[in-house]
Amino acid sequence: MRIRGAVLEEIGRARPYAQSSPISVGELELAPPGPGELLVRIEAAGLCHSDLSVVDGNRVRPVPMLLGHEAAGIVEALGEGVAGVAVGDRVVMAFLPRCGECANCRTDGQLPCTPGSVANNAGELLGGGRRLSREGAEVHHHLGVSGFATHTVVDARSVTRVDSDVPPEIAAVLGCAVLTGGGAVLNAGAPSGGDDVIVIGLGGVGMAAVLTALSLQADGAVGRVIGVDAQPAKLEQVRALGADVAYTPEELAAEGVRAPVVIEAAGHPRAFESAVAATAVGGRTVTVGLPNPAARSEISPLVLTAEARTIIGSYLGSAVPQRDIPRYVEMWRAGRLPVEKLISGVITLEQINEGMDALADGTAVRQVIRF
Repeated sequence: MRIRGAVLEEIGRARPYAQSSPISVGELELAPPGPGELLVRIEAAGLCHSDLSVVDGNRVRPVPMLLGHEAAGIVEALGEGVAGVAVGDRVVMAFLPRCGECANCRTDGQLPCTPGSVANNAGELLGGGRRLSREGAEVHHHLGVSGFATHTVVDARSVTRVDSDVPPEIAAVLGCAVLTGGGAVLNAGAPSGGDDVIVIGLGGVGMAAVLTALSLQADGAVGRVIGVDAQPAKLEQVRALGADVAYTPEELAAEGVRAPVVIEAAGHPRAFESAVAATAVGGRTVTVGLPNPAARSEISPLVLTAEARTIIGSYLGSAVPQRDIPRYVEMWRAGRLPVEKLISGVITLEQINEGMDALADGTAVRQVIRF
């Protein structure tokens, strides 16, 4: 079938992207779903730094690639052998499919699926190969989703069904920002007994971590929630979300504030160093940011030993989407997780390059494309 989508043509073009146009919007061919796959009509897709990191070259992926990994939509067709979802269901797509069979999949979300990671790096679906083409040439998938399009074919192991009362834009944001930021708190950080939580880096993932930590205050699991970012506008936003305190990184260091759980969501080596420095004795530093592969940080191993501290890498928030997304839906329904507050703007597919500029400038939390 013919679809319309946003394809990254070249990595590393100069900014502003509104002028250099690394992403083109046009027609492509989408093959029908194969065994174990679904055809999904995209309703909403969020712009994330993981998309930007491919555009700017921080994450090298094969091109041309149809971007977009945080999306939700309606199932329109089923491949052979698909169970658990039906035509007409709304589904959330997650950017790391889980085969359910490899050793890593038996770690309850702690480790990323090995075949899923291999397929993502190759720009393929979990079942192998590509379903996208343009003028006879294959186009790569982005993290098994390629959600910046009117339709997509995905592996059934990349989706989680949600009820129709969950709006499309909420459902989309659950698939990356909330899974990653929320999971960094719930699954990796695991605060308890009134632990303070510091979140460094207040993009979509960081703000989702803040919202999740705030949701645990009523149960007494979390004490103060502290947001940290270099941009004053982000500090205003995190205060509006309900954070108890907001600091710039310099203010955090000057005040000597430390917490048992510190989430690093900036994807920058200096932010990681700040997170380690702000972690209390016996505490956990959880890093979900994705810096350039060449980036390096400097920390003292002695501090880790002498203060019995732990550094935890958390990919996709150490999540099992089929387990965790329903949990976040229930928190949203109960009013404890106001995901809609993460959405800073709605754009069209044709505004995708401008949207990437806004991400790079740090002026947006979560922009959503509505189809």
